Amino acid sequence: MATIPLTKRGAEKLKDELQRLKSVERHAVIKAIAEARAQGDLSENAEYDAAKDKQGFIEGRILEIESKLAAAQVIDPASVDAGGRVVFGATVDLEDESAGQEVTYQIVGDDEADLKQGLISISSPIARALIGKEAGDVAEVQAPGGVKRYEIVEVRYL
Repeated sequence: MATIPLTKRGAEKLKDELQRLKSVERHAVIKAIAEARAQGDLSENAEYDAAKDKQGFIEGRILEIESKLAAAQVIDPASVDAGGRVVFGATVDLEDESAGQEVTYQIVGDDEADLKQGLISISSPIARALIGKEAGDVAEVQAPGGVKRYEIVEVRYL
């Protein structure tokens, strides 16, 4: 089984979701199924069908999270010493050469990615172009609108 890279924050987020699913969501759906069963004929009971579907989703998500956590390689970006190179967990300040705009991204695992918060997936085209580069280097990213060039302003390990 391949390891799944996660930041410490990402692993905690998955653990919290797993705890919520097991302790709150699972019990709520069991109660909903019991209530729907009490209404009688299950063959035409939409509430029962919906509750069973939700139960299947919850159980599937629990299994998915447990397998991800079992295969996780948790990395604390603050303890990484990459000599100024961009690696998993690094926070990178970039300048878009064509627009002159500065952006900041942290390279995280696939499950943690959230562009609105500046978290980009390790498997994204931008992250792949940045890995291994240092401050002052230029990364070229193949974007839908053509090639974008980003100058790396600073690399931090937070």
